[in-house]
Amino acid sequence: MTLTELLANEELRRHEFPVAQHKIFLGHAGVCPLPRRVAQAISDCAQHGTTDDQETQTIPRRLDDGRKLAAQLLNCRSDEIAFVGPTSLALSFVAAGLNFRRGDNVLIYHDDYPSNVYPWMALAERGVEVRLLNIRGLGVIRPRDVLGQVDENTRLVALASCHFISGHRLEHSVIGKSLRERGILFCLDAIQTLGAFPTTVESVDFLAADAHKWLLGPCGAGVLYVRREIQDRLNPPVYGWHNVHNPNFVAQERIVFRGGALKYEAGTQNLVGLAGLIAAMELALEIGVENIAAELQRKRAWLVPVLQAKGFSVLNAEAKPENAGGIVSVCQSGSDLTARHKKLTDAGVVTSLRTDRAGKNYLRLSPHYYNTDAELERVLELL
Repeated sequence: MTLTELLANEELRRHEFPVAQHKIFLGHAGVCPLPRRVAQAISDCAQHGTTDDQETQTIPRRLDDGRKLAAQLLNCRSDEIAFVGPTSLALSFVAAGLNFRRGDNVLIYHDDYPSNVYPWMALAERGVEVRLLNIRGLGVIRPRDVLGQVDENTRLVALASCHFISGHRLEHSVIGKSLRERGILFCLDAIQTLGAFPTTVESVDFLAADAHKWLLGPCGAGVLYVRREIQDRLNPPVYGWHNVHNPNFVAQERIVFRGGALKYEAGTQNLVGLAGLIAAMELALEIGVENIAAELQRKRAWLVPVLQAKGFSVLNAEAKPENAGGIVSVCQSGSDLTARHKKLTDAGVVTSLRTDRAGKNYLRLSPHYYNTDAELERVLELL
């Protein structure tokens, strides 16, 4: 199936994306609806589990396939991929697993999504200085902003690949390359770009992303990338039968981790969730991430001026292509966005209402590649 075929064939589109039969779904920066094939993969996995030991139906071949798919999406090795669950957990693995010293500092953005804030804030209890990035606009982080606020004691920088309200996409490769030259680790929360825009890890040390947004997968099934060269520096904060050697399931006198990223997978996997994640990655690669990105950019380029003409202020409206994500968030002076959001919801349009630190509301539109121009035109009429 190609993107062109999908958008030209309404019957095919509604078959592959059942949500389109009933709603206009523009909430992919939140929790996505499942495509039919992803739901089918989850169902098949559950059904197979009724006939035998659940693991015998999935492990090891299918999970190996999943690691290869994730490696293809991220442009890395399959032994750098671990399946540990949601983004929050994967980021916490990194924060808790590194050996920080008193006097080290980490640089974060306080107005990032809380999943990428709290694990790093907790390091303060270990004597680590937690620095909050100072920038001008909500979520608009430039390479020079980051590089101007690190020093010789900065151990790690943790940022999101795209801000969840502004839709500003980070130039993570540029930032990561400069940080590596300075010996500073770089951790990327990629949940707002994986499956929507090319998100590769040549200049990243750690990456975490759940499947339930742009990747169009289930909740609680995600990937953790750990660069092979630094895996010996990140020890997991959890231990179990799966990540520690135990021949014949007999506990040994010494803790010896399994090789590669398997050292971060402590116990029995969420097999049903991973079946959905694998199907979601297959779908993204079938459509082509470059094709998806181009379509999201096209939609954004069309939506922004029309929304501005209707009197809305669009966050990140003047972004360069490399900084424009799939999120289009708007505000309007004197307008009750809560009421606008409810009006859309009542009309079968799914959007998100988000609020910044000052209490200001934003109406967030996050269409995906399968949304049609006709759907977007209907939403604009309702606004």
